[in-house]
Amino acid sequence: MINAAAITNSKVSQYRLRVRYRKDGRLAYLGHLEVINTINRSVRRSQLPFAVGNGFARRMRLQFSQALPVGAASMGEYFDLFLTQETDPQDALGRIAQTTPTLLAPSAAAYVPYELPALEAWLTRSTWSVGVIDDTDVLALARGIDSVRAKGRLTYMRGEKEKHVDLARTLVSCETRPSGGGFLLDCRFTEEGSLRPAILLSAAAREAGLAMPAISVCRLAQWHEAEDGSLVEPM
Repeated sequence: MINAAAITNSKVSQYRLRVRYRKDGRLAYLGHLEVINTINRSVRRSQLPFAVGNGFARRMRLQFSQALPVGAASMGEYFDLFLTQETDPQDALGRIAQTTPTLLAPSAAAYVPYELPALEAWLTRSTWSVGVIDDTDVLALARGIDSVRAKGRLTYMRGEKEKHVDLARTLVSCETRPSGGGFLLDCRFTEEGSLRPAILLSAAAREAGLAMPAISVCRLAQWHEAEDGSLVEPM
C-alpha cells in the first residue's frame, strides 16, 4: 500500500488523485490519444478543480499509465489527476463517473503522494490475459512460447523500425489459463520497452509452424515493482 500520510507532509498546493478505470468493449479500439482526450473532456464536464500546467499550451495536469495496444481491453488502467483543492475522493469518483462513457468507467479513486514519479514510469509490472479464440492448438503455441523464451531476445518490426525485447527481463512468467484457452502473462516494463502480448504470440506461432491465431487481450492489473521485488498496489 502507498503511504498516504506522505501527502500531508508535501508542501505543495496541488493534490494528486489517482483513478482506476477500465477500457472495454468497442472502446478497446480507441487509441491512447483518443482515451486521453475523452477523459480530459470528462474531467472538464465534472467541474472538478483540476490543475493546469505551466507550459505554453496550459493543459490540464493529467498523467496516464502506459498505453494499451489498440484492441486490448483492460480491467486496471490508471490516471493521475492533479487538483487545486482537496475534494473527497468518493465525490470526485462519482462526478467523473457521471461524465465518462460506461466502457471507460472509473471504479476507484484515492490520493497518492505528490512526489511519486510519473505514473507511466512508476507502474513497471502488469498481468495480461490472452485468449485464443479460434481453433489453434494452445499446447503447440505454449511450446512455441517456450522456444521463443529460450532464445532470450525477441526481434520484430514495428513499422519500418526493428525492435528488440529482452525476454529474460520483460517476460516474468507465462502460464496456461485455467480454462485452457489461452495464457496468463506476467510482464515487466524496462527502459528498453515493454513486451506486447500479440508480438509474443506472433513469434510463438512462427516457431510452432502455425498461422497467427485470433486472440483477445486484456490487461488485468498493474503494479509498481519495488527494489526488493515486492509488488506495490497503485492505489
